[in-house]
Amino acid sequence: MKRFPKIVQCDARGQIVIPKDIRHDLHIDEGTGFWMYSITDEGLLLKKVDIPELEKNKQILDEIESKSDKLKIKKSNVQDSIKKYKKTKDGNLEVI
Repeated sequence: MKRFPKIVQCDARGQIVIPKDIRHDLHIDEGTGFWMYSITDEGLLLKKVDIPELEKNKQILDEIESKSDKLKIKKSNVQDSIKKYKKTKDGNLEVI
């Protein structure tokens, strides 16, 4: 695995691109889930979530749904994402 820094830019929607070589090394495919942590004022930490782990975290998904108004997420979108996740063959969580 390469250990040198990469520079990526944030677009107008707040999205960044994970470089292809890093996605390959970490086996990150479309739909891969991540926990995102704010590390004081220094930046963000992304931790890849294994597919089975997403299903085990119903409590966290329920908490997201209960705080959806504060997060500016429609409750129906949370429920739709959970339903789509459960129906997918390989269990990728799709955030709408």
